[in-house]
Amino acid sequence: YHPAPLSEKALPDTFVVQTSVSYSVPVSYTIVSGDDKGYFMIHSSSGIIRTTKNLKLEDFPVTFNVRATDSTDADIFNEVPVKVEVIDENDFPPVFPSSLLEATLAENLTATQIVQLKAQDNDTGRNGFLTYGILNGHGLKFRINETTGILYSNTTFDYEEEPTEYQVVVYAEDDGIPEKKRGYCTVVIKITD
Repeated sequence: YHPAPLSEKALPDTFVVQTSVSYSVPVSYTIVSGDDKGYFMIHSSSGIIRTTKNLKLEDFPVTFNVRATDSTDADIFNEVPVKVEVIDENDFPPVFPSSLLEATLAENLTATQIVQLKAQDNDTGRNGFLTYGILNGHGLKFRINETTGILYSNTTFDYEEEPTEYQVVVYAEDDGIPEKKRGYCTVVIKITD
């Protein structure tokens, strides 16, 4: 048996799978080995397996053996493995070291690198895989490398003719399941003469 993966947030008494045998007399179901931490229980007559407590992601996958025993003769039985996997939920949003960052950019520079932003996500796997984006790029004056988090100017700036300060809101987004989470940082870019 290989039931659908359980969420790491599954509550105690969550249904896992129903085991069954084709046999002429009633049988008794038991978990005989492999569930060393006691995560599962089985109903002795229905073969329904349920969780007994909260699941710890780091303990899984778990493969345990279920035995069906003839109710009239304990020497007649059969065993089957049950493999249970647990899905890591997206617990944490990405976080920038600071929600506000200041950078300077000299006027008259052609498109150039301004600053590299780096967020942290305490999830693992795809829940912790980050991509970067810009909420407001002031037209197309700024862009960000979605993989590296490097913020670039896309144009030259004139200290005398244009605003001398821009606020660019950057986000880091994880690839979480079931939903993606975002963290934000405002980069204040001061144009220098």
